[in-house]
Amino acid sequence: MAASTSELEQAVIARLRTIFDPEIPVNIYDLGLIYELTMAPDSGAVHIRMPLTAPGCPVAQTFPALVAEAVGEVPGVEDVQVELVWQPRWDKTMMSEAARLELGLL
Repeated sequence: MAASTSELEQAVIARLRTIFDPEIPVNIYDLGLIYELTMAPDSGAVHIRMPLTAPGCPVAQTFPALVAEAVGEVPGVEDVQVELVWQPRWDKTMMSEAARLELGLL
Protein backbone atom coordinates (compact mmCIF):
# COMPACT_ATOMS: atom_id res chain seq x y z
CA MET A 1 0.00 0.00 0.00
CA ALA A 2 1.41 3.40 -1.01
CA ALA A 3 1.85 6.03 1.67
CA SER A 4 -0.62 8.90 1.56
CA THR A 5 0.65 12.30 0.47
CA SER A 6 0.60 13.61 4.02
CA GLU A 7 2.51 10.59 5.39
CA LEU A 8 5.08 10.81 2.61
CA GLU A 9 5.29 14.59 2.96
CA GLN A 10 5.86 14.30 6.71
CA ALA A 11 8.61 11.75 6.15
CA VAL A 12 10.29 13.88 3.47
CA ILE A 13 10.10 17.01 5.66
CA ALA A 14 11.58 15.07 8.58
CA ARG A 15 14.46 14.02 6.30
CA LEU A 16 14.95 17.59 5.03
CA ARG A 17 15.29 18.68 8.65
CA THR A 18 18.40 16.49 8.94
CA ILE A 19 20.20 18.39 6.16
CA PHE A 20 22.04 21.50 7.31
CA ASP A 21 23.14 24.49 5.29
CA PRO A 22 26.95 24.48 5.08
CA GLU A 23 27.22 28.14 6.15
CA ILE A 24 24.33 28.62 8.59
CA PRO A 25 23.88 26.01 11.36
CA VAL A 26 20.17 25.45 10.68
CA ASN A 27 18.44 22.72 8.69
CA ILE A 28 17.36 23.64 5.17
CA TYR A 29 13.64 23.23 5.87
CA ASP A 30 13.51 25.62 8.83
CA LEU A 31 15.94 27.91 7.06
CA GLY A 32 13.21 28.45 4.46
CA LEU A 33 15.19 26.96 1.60
CA ILE A 34 12.39 24.67 0.46
CA TYR A 35 10.23 26.87 -1.76
CA GLU A 36 8.11 24.05 -3.13
CA LEU A 37 7.71 20.40 -2.26
CA THR A 38 5.47 18.28 -4.46
CA MET A 39 5.07 14.56 -4.48
CA ALA A 40 3.16 11.78 -6.13
CA PRO A 41 2.83 8.94 -3.63
CA ASP A 42 1.63 6.49 -6.29
CA SER A 43 4.88 6.79 -8.25
CA GLY A 44 7.15 7.83 -5.39
CA ALA A 45 8.22 10.96 -7.27
CA VAL A 46 9.31 14.02 -5.28
CA HIS A 47 10.07 17.43 -6.76
CA ILE A 48 11.82 20.09 -4.70
CA ARG A 49 12.31 23.72 -5.72
CA MET A 50 14.95 25.42 -3.62
CA PRO A 51 17.53 28.19 -3.73
CA LEU A 52 20.82 28.41 -1.91
CA THR A 53 21.46 31.11 0.66
CA ALA A 54 23.68 32.94 -1.84
CA PRO A 55 24.09 32.58 -5.63
CA GLY A 56 27.86 32.21 -5.25
CA CYS A 57 27.53 29.48 -2.65
CA PRO A 58 30.55 27.14 -2.92
CA VAL A 59 28.33 24.04 -2.73
CA ALA A 60 26.05 25.07 -5.60
CA GLN A 61 27.33 22.19 -7.76
CA THR A 62 27.01 19.46 -5.12
CA PHE A 63 24.26 20.47 -2.69
CA PRO A 64 21.24 19.59 -4.90
CA ALA A 65 22.59 16.05 -5.34
CA LEU A 66 23.14 15.75 -1.59
CA VAL A 67 19.52 16.80 -0.96
CA ALA A 68 18.22 14.41 -3.62
CA GLU A 69 20.24 11.52 -2.21
CA ALA A 70 19.02 12.15 1.35
CA VAL A 71 15.36 12.45 0.34
CA GLY A 72 15.73 9.37 -1.88
CA GLU A 73 16.42 7.33 1.27
CA VAL A 74 12.87 7.97 2.56
CA PRO A 75 10.73 4.82 2.24
CA GLY A 76 8.25 5.27 -0.60
CA VAL A 77 10.40 7.73 -2.52
CA GLU A 78 11.50 6.36 -5.89
CA ASP A 79 12.63 9.48 -7.77
CA VAL A 80 13.79 12.89 -6.54
CA GLN A 81 14.24 15.99 -8.68
CA VAL A 82 15.86 19.02 -7.04
CA GLU A 83 15.51 22.22 -9.00
CA LEU A 84 17.67 25.18 -8.02
CA VAL A 85 15.80 28.47 -8.31
CA TRP A 86 16.91 32.01 -7.63
CA GLN A 87 13.59 33.85 -7.49
CA PRO A 88 12.46 34.97 -5.10
CA ARG A 89 15.88 35.56 -3.66
CA TRP A 90 16.27 33.89 -0.26
CA ASP A 91 16.62 36.12 2.78
CA LYS A 92 16.48 35.72 6.55
CA THR A 93 12.76 36.55 6.73
CA MET A 94 12.03 33.15 5.14
CA MET A 95 13.34 31.28 8.18
CA SER A 96 10.95 29.69 10.62
CA GLU A 97 10.51 31.34 14.00
CA ALA A 98 12.43 28.45 15.59
CA ALA A 99 15.36 29.02 13.24
CA ARG A 100 15.42 32.76 13.93
CA LEU A 101 15.30 32.04 17.66
CA GLU A 102 18.13 29.51 17.36
CA LEU A 103 20.29 32.08 15.57
CA GLY A 104 19.41 34.86 18.02
CA LEU A 105 17.51 36.88 15.44
CA LEU A 106 14.34 37.28 17.55
